[in-house]
Amino acid sequence: MKKVALTDVKPYEAAGHFGMVALKLHGKEETGSKNFWMGFSHFLPSGGAEMAASPAEKIYFVTEGAVTVKTETEEIIIEKHDSVYIPENEARYIVNHTNMPASMLVICNYPD
Repeated sequence: MKKVALTDVKPYEAAGHFGMVALKLHGKEETGSKNFWMGFSHFLPSGGAEMAASPAEKIYFVTEGAVTVKTETEEIIIEKHDSVYIPENEARYIVNHTNMPASMLVICNYPD
């Protein structure tokens, strides 16, 4: 078992993201997790992530506020306690269209 205290986590630069702060909570380096990693992202108003795809599956779970997630075929708003699944290789765009900060947990597998 390994506890991660939020006060001990350091921010990192997430490529393709803007107006946000990313914190890596769990992963190979942080806790030895071999199959997935988990981050905590804070989006300022108008903050988000560019349209991009990756070989990892992703789950986004909003803990505060609301963010819009857009794929090539649909657009949804996920609010506090909502979540969305993004399959591997599906491109997505994220933006906080509100005037309040939004926070979400990001869970991704390590692709083979």
